[in-house]
Amino acid sequence: MDIKMKKVLTIAGSDCSGGAGIQADIKTITAHKMYAMSAITALTAQNTTGVYGVQEASPEFVAQQLDCIFTDIFPDAVKIGMVSNARIIEVIVEKLKKYNARNIVVDPVMVSTSGCRLLNDDAMEAVINKLIPAADIITPNIPEAEALCGMKIDTTGGMEAAAEKISEALPGSVLIKGGHLSHTADDLLYSKGKAIWFRGERINSPNTHGTGCTLSSAIACNLANGLTMEQSVKNAKAYVTGALKAGLNLGQGSGPLDHCYRINIEGKS
Repeated sequence: MDIKMKKVLTIAGSDCSGGAGIQADIKTITAHKMYAMSAITALTAQNTTGVYGVQEASPEFVAQQLDCIFTDIFPDAVKIGMVSNARIIEVIVEKLKKYNARNIVVDPVMVSTSGCRLLNDDAMEAVINKLIPAADIITPNIPEAEALCGMKIDTTGGMEAAAEKISEALPGSVLIKGGHLSHTADDLLYSKGKAIWFRGERINSPNTHGTGCTLSSAIACNLANGLTMEQSVKNAKAYVTGALKAGLNLGQGSGPLDHCYRINIEGKS
């Protein structure tokens, strides 16, 4: 039997503790029964309690990784996570255009959970003006959406206004994640002038490390499968909810999700 396995590429930094970044992406892609590939933009020394060191890859080496991937095993979707160097961002965009990459999901990691900016001005400008316009969908949380639109978001109405403003300079879709609002866990997909709400259950868990990485990778997997943007987001949100509800409890800080909860369920059935 000729099985056509879907292939998904993640371009992001490595999390040595396995909860976020490249490692979370690969687990998510594997859980969706797809073939995972990676181009590593940086090594990090981190765990559930924080990030303690970062060693960036050179732009030339990132380019070499991407050339090796696209000229051999062409991906059906591409997920891009945190890239903190403007030149690396430029290289990524150049390669996406050169190889006509499709189903591009950008998780614009620009602001930490505590509200601190993670990018310098040059990198921020490159993300906004070069990387985001190359995406089919971007997945900012509320602090990141605020940075993109320049307005405060503290209501669901504010999310809609922000999504509309962001989409003016974006050919693709915008998914604003509502988890930072105190009263809701609803996410908003703004696509082609249409606002679509995904009502979400707020799960009371301290173990949310890598949630954004996981969601964006799951969206990429569903797009690789040929699903619509709306269905891809719906399925990805359900996957993340299940991974949170699985109740994995590792580490001394904000622990990771159980990316393999579906595999574990299938193994018991």
